[in-house]
Amino acid sequence: MKFGINTFLFESPFTDEGISHFKAFKEIGFDGVEIGLENKGDIDYNKVLGGLKDNGLCCCSICGALGAGRDLRGTEEQQETSKQYLKDCIDACDALECDLLVGPFGSEVGRTNMETETARREQWKAVVGNMQDICAYAEKKGVYLAYEPINRFETDFLNICADAKRMLKDVGSPMLKIHLDTFHMNIEEKSLPMALLDAGELLYHVHASESDRGTPGSGTVDWKGVRDALKRLNYNRYVVIESFTPDVEIIARAAAIWRYTEKTGLDLARKGLNFLNALFGEG
Repeated sequence: MKFGINTFLFESPFTDEGISHFKAFKEIGFDGVEIGLENKGDIDYNKVLGGLKDNGLCCCSICGALGAGRDLRGTEEQQETSKQYLKDCIDACDALECDLLVGPFGSEVGRTNMETETARREQWKAVVGNMQDICAYAEKKGVYLAYEPINRFETDFLNICADAKRMLKDVGSPMLKIHLDTFHMNIEEKSLPMALLDAGELLYHVHASESDRGTPGSGTVDWKGVRDALKRLNYNRYVVIESFTPDVEIIARAAAIWRYTEKTGLDLARKGLNFLNALFGEG
């Protein structure tokens, strides 16, 4: 098992100044860094890649951020803006020697409406077509995309693993995979282990976050069930801690993080990784 840390715990947007965190990430014991890329030009790819290598780390994934104006089921302008952004993220993966872009690609995070069935069908069709275009671009670059279902309070579009599997089937690209997050699963899935097993070989990425979006191991997530399911799948890609604190105000507001679960982001990262190492070292 390989473990990574998401930069949203420390920075938003992530810029070249964030390279200063890499030494601490390595000292804590992480294998890789998941970079939250908000806009093309936020980072110098050569500088970031050099900083990772200087600290014995790799970019395990780029995390896409679909905020305001980015929506593959939105207006024509929003759809085109989103496609270009995701293609920019794919270019970033290529430049950072990374084979994976992750995130809830289909819709602007925070868009939650009671849509009609007709509207849902049309929106689904739009996302499928847009994802086919993006996946064709990704295939040329050798980059996979892992689609993340997120909870009902952040989207009305795609909430559970079964939805993601249907999206993959309809898109029909070998480059599109599944990304599951323990925080979102803990809200939406009937069983975390069964959702992971249902994803099966399509599972290309896992986010580790607690039921309160804090330190893994400190809440109500069924971690032993998660571990057993991943071991049964012989999962050998990354488990990435994606948790947040109020210190990064933009992310805190977007994710409704109003209180501290740990004193600092580094405390959260350290305790979370210690827990994951112990968990996956058991049995």
